[in-house]
Amino acid sequence: MNTAPTDDPAILETWVGRTQELGETIDVTTMNRLAMTLGLEPTVGAGDPIAPLWHFATFIEAVPAGRLGHDGHPQRGGFLPPVALPRRMWAGSRITFGAPILAGVDATKHSTIESVVLKNGSSGPLCFVTVHHVTSVDGEVCIDEEQDIVYRDDPDPDTPPRSAPPAPTDAELSRTIVPDPTLLFRYSAVTFNGHRIHYDRDYASSSEGYAGLVVHGPLTATLLAQLATEHGETLASFSFRGVSPLLDTAPFTIHRRASDTGADLWATNPTGGLAMTAQATYR
Repeated sequence: MNTAPTDDPAILETWVGRTQELGETIDVTTMNRLAMTLGLEPTVGAGDPIAPLWHFATFIEAVPAGRLGHDGHPQRGGFLPPVALPRRMWAGSRITFGAPILAGVDATKHSTIESVVLKNGSSGPLCFVTVHHVTSVDGEVCIDEEQDIVYRDDPDPDTPPRSAPPAPTDAELSRTIVPDPTLLFRYSAVTFNGHRIHYDRDYASSSEGYAGLVVHGPLTATLLAQLATEHGETLASFSFRGVSPLLDTAPFTIHRRASDTGADLWATNPTGGLAMTAQATYR
């Protein structure tokens, strides 16, 4: 069902409680394409567990070209509420890991709209949508995730972008990431993400006010999860929150330090500003 975009909370809140269930075979080829996108060898075989957050390349929302919006996202309405605010971003997730997801198996994803909240922030009106996803195989839960989506207005061209807050400087392990356009294009392709801020530089600049192509939040989170498990650790949970955008104009860094329950992680922009925070716990 498609409904005209609206900012009426009485309409938007009727989406709370809506559910959707999808089935999919976890494709081995897709997992190997994601591996290569991340700079890894394509060694995933049928029956191998997929790496943490690689499920972001599964159960993709795909619609015909005629049902895409101007920004490259599917048009509003359907399962997600028809929020009128033009900019939509994945703000973060809280993920608990159960049984591993194996490449080549048939999986089911059950999604529920948990909340729709409209607020006025310092930059204008905002709408926060929280979606609960449960991915299972043969009735056994593999991933339990709460996903936060935020909608906001287009930026005022006369207002300078806000500076990112300073990032921690006490990392125990750091890696430099070069977010060139090829990396962003390949991640968009393997996740079937049509959002133009990741590959259309003119659109990203003129329509959404960015100074370059935007690094996908889920890509940054996946790189942080990769850093969190670099020494063979097994995740029990992983959460992340976007703080400020990363762009393809210069390398950025990802960082890790031990915590009482696992690891604290974060991504830092080229000037030392905080771009994303994450927390990992281990089995």
